[in-house]
Formats: sequence, structure tokens, C-alpha cells
Amino acid sequence: MKRFLLYVGLGLLLLLFFWYRSRQPRFIAGETAPDFQVTLADGKPFRLSDLHGRFVLLHFWGSWCGPCREENPQLVELYDQFHPTGFDIVSIGIERQEPAWQRAIAKDGMHWPHHSADFREFDNPVAQQYNVHAIPTTFLINPEGTIMGVSLNPDQIHKILAEKLDHN
Repeated sequence: MKRFLLYVGLGLLLLLFFWYRSRQPRFIAGETAPDFQVTLADGKPFRLSDLHGRFVLLHFWGSWCGPCREENPQLVELYDQFHPTGFDIVSIGIERQEPAWQRAIAKDGMHWPHHSADFREFDNPVAQQYNVHAIPTTFLINPEGTIMGVSLNPDQIHKILAEKLDHN
């Protein structure tokens, strides 16, 4: 009986491990960020590769996500500070309703031009491509298209950008 319980426990741990791994973002630091095409909030088509040569924060967020909304003002500060020297943010909304998404963008002052959402929440094709199952999730991408970090907090992003863009 003890051996049976041990096997059941090990099986459950293994199952939990694989479930946890399946929920993690698909790509890690050092890998090439896959390109994608979306329609921006202004109706224009956009590809991630359009920003080749710049640092990019690929930002998955939601208007309904408390931690996302708390982080947004810090992202606005990062954008304002580093955009002139080679930094952009691409925000992918994990949303169900366009009006809530648009209101949150305006209220949080997210004035960068690269906003997209298709209103299928986590069934968003870009979220699926990057295996995003929780938000906020971010990917910091260097000018060559290589992922430098995943789910970094704004302070970590600031430190990297300040070092790479020679900006204090």
C-alpha cells in the first residue's frame, strides 16, 4: 500500500510539473522572437519585424488585470525615457471587449502606437504563438530580434535599457 501511494504521489507530481511547464511562455532568453502580423488599434497592419533595429518590449496585458494596470504607469515612464534612443513597446491586449480595452489604454496613458487585440482573450493568435496563459507577461527583445528576458519587472527593464542605450 505504501508503494502504491508513493507511485500515485510521484505521478501527481509529474503531472503537476508538466502542467506547470505547459503554462510557461514558449520562448526564453537567447531565443529569436518569432515574427507575427496583427492589426493595430488604428486599423493599420503591423509586424514585429517592422521594429527590427530597436529594443522592443512585447507586452501582453488586459484591462481587467489588476497587476497589469498597476504596471502600466511604469511602462509609460520607460517608453517616455527610452523611446527617443531606440525603444518601443508592442502591447497585445488579452481582452473580450474593445471599449474596456480602449478606455484602459487612454486612462493609463499608454500613448505608444503599437496596440493590438482581437478580443478572444487567451485564444489570441499571438498569445498562443508565445504560449502566454497569464498576464502580465513581457518579452524584452534586442535590436537583432533576440529575446533578452521574459516577464521582467519594470525596474529590471530600466536597468537593461539604461545599460544598453547609454541612458541614465
